[in-house]
Amino acid sequence: MPNIALELGKRATSFGVTSAYGEQQDVDGVRIVPVALTWAGFGGGSDEQGNGGGGGGGYTLPLGAYIRRGDDLRFDPNLVSLLAVGIPFVWVAGRALSRVIRALKK
Repeated sequence: MPNIALELGKRATSFGVTSAYGEQQDVDGVRIVPVALTWAGFGGGSDEQGNGGGGGGGYTLPLGAYIRRGDDLRFDPNLVSLLAVGIPFVWVAGRALSRVIRALKK
């Protein structure tokens, strides 16, 4: 049976910058580099009899793209992702802040 930690290590080499920045695309003289926020986690284990298992998972949130037209370089955000993350974050932060204020008033 292969060592799970070694297998996960081999597969994790493709993570990092290559998962956060996509391959450059050229469209009608405009260069586009997609950008994402990524994270992943893995785990594994085995017992004395050699029974083992492992698993993992990851998530990717597209943030936007760097766009180059001639000498002009700018970042164009993905507004759908920004709203998908921003609205729940603002709700949770507001709820937590209201509870802190309520606790301080007592």
